[in-house]
Amino acid sequence: MTTLLEVRSLKKHFGGLRAVNDVSFTIAEGEILGLIGPNGAGKTTLFNLISGVLRPDHGSLFFAGEDVTAWSPDKIARRGLARTHQIVKPLNDLSVLDNVTVGACFGRENLPLRDARNVAREVLDFVGMADRAGVPAHSLTIAGKKRLEVARALAARPRLILLDEVLSGLNPTEVARLIGLVRSLPQRGIAVFLIEHVMQAIMHLSHRIMVLNFGQKIAEGPPEEVARHPQVVEAYLGDPNIAEKLTGSG
Repeated sequence: MTTLLEVRSLKKHFGGLRAVNDVSFTIAEGEILGLIGPNGAGKTTLFNLISGVLRPDHGSLFFAGEDVTAWSPDKIARRGLARTHQIVKPLNDLSVLDNVTVGACFGRENLPLRDARNVAREVLDFVGMADRAGVPAHSLTIAGKKRLEVARALAARPRLILLDEVLSGLNPTEVARLIGLVRSLPQRGIAVFLIEHVMQAIMHLSHRIMVLNFGQKIAEGPPEEVARHPQVVEAYLGDPNIAEKLTGSG
């Protein structure tokens, strides 16, 4: 498979804290890569580095064959990388449709308003929110705001989407709905990099799993393999028999 994102020896320190410490990995086109680790492991910091919100202290980022290490978030978004946020950030006073239109206007295709609104309607239909298009974003439930975050990112027509805990705080029905949506994204030409604490979901969704602990990558590989990795069990999972429970493998 063709490499879409390549991360080389990325480091980010905040004073004496090594938030991301010499992390390297790749994501291929059409791949779903899961990212797990304890709270404070550096997962969201890594997302911020990839999306241009933070500049690395060391290392480099290549997206779609270009060195984007020093690029601003808006330039990276126009190249085809979109993200959601762990704490949802809707434009509360705008309608659901207008929120998603903003994503289309400032995404990869740089669409004019009329075309952006058409894309927004298509995306809302795809995520199951067409009937909520006219309501103000602040009136949505947490589950609705999570889907709105995903919709706004998808309206940017990304080649890679970063999903930061989109399943947290949802009930089982809402989790199942979003899992189905995420699983379908590679078929639409979108690679996925997701942070998630809903372990059974991320294990079944991801083609590969990467694990961070204290800013360092301690494991990477197929879900079944990672769930059995001694360092991962010790640092995060806790249960040495968890692999069978999470992946259904014996």
